[in-house]
Amino acid sequence: MVELFTVPDVLAASGGDCMVVWAAQGLRGGVRAWALDGAVAVASPQLNRRDRLTVRGPVAAVAELVRRVLPELGPSYRLLGERSLVAGVVERLPGARPPVGFEWMDTSADGGADSVEGAARGAAAVDRLGAGAGGLDGPGVAWLPAEADGEVAALLAVASPSAWAVPGVAGIRRWAGIRGPGGEPVAVAADAWSAPQVGFVAGVGTAPAWRGRGLGEAVCRFVFGELAAEHGTVALMVDTANRGAIRVYERLGMRIRPVAAAELAARCGG
Repeated sequence: MVELFTVPDVLAASGGDCMVVWAAQGLRGGVRAWALDGAVAVASPQLNRRDRLTVRGPVAAVAELVRRVLPELGPSYRLLGERSLVAGVVERLPGARPPVGFEWMDTSADGGADSVEGAARGAAAVDRLGAGAGGLDGPGVAWLPAEADGEVAALLAVASPSAWAVPGVAGIRRWAGIRGPGGEPVAVAADAWSAPQVGFVAGVGTAPAWRGRGLGEAVCRFVFGELAAEHGTVALMVDTANRGAIRVYERLGMRIRPVAAAELAARCGG
């Protein structure tokens, strides 16, 4: 087992895997990474509100790597990786809990250059949401000032009460939104937990009264374009059952990747 101390080392060991590179967070903020026999594990404290151990590689090698690093990390870390990999690793780790599946989506895989360009071009589409569009009196999508955090929180409490990204949570950089006739945000999305090489989107929500007008998609187009220009790749996580959101993200150039998370136990380390 070797510890990886640079981002190029993580890129090389993971084959440039988008989720692993995102988890590495530029190896800042206490993030650590290791490799063993083709397996890679990245330990990221409080990434997307969890201590995450993101893995990639052959099942047996990943399980052995997790056994070795977990005593240094403790049981607060949750396994994150492709669904079949996590399921196989959990079977080899006594005390681990059954995995919970969801979807990772990004603009990088299998023809990612076109996908990234598509997301960037999508930002131009928000011009159609100018003054008066869809009943709005103000301009289209924009980054909101910090003073709007209270309004964003109030919107998400109604529009997306289970959202992981809400104002005040560590790792959220900024919010984009569309304002209604009274000046209040009616659709928002966050730039949250972005890594230098991967922009990450979370906290997407539209006020119930404003749904069905394409406002959520417009906010996402804007944020995707901004993050694609800054980071090159854009990613997010979405519940498997949220088919409407998945269709929107696919239209914006994202490809789906089934993933899972699983709680570990201290004795998994041996």
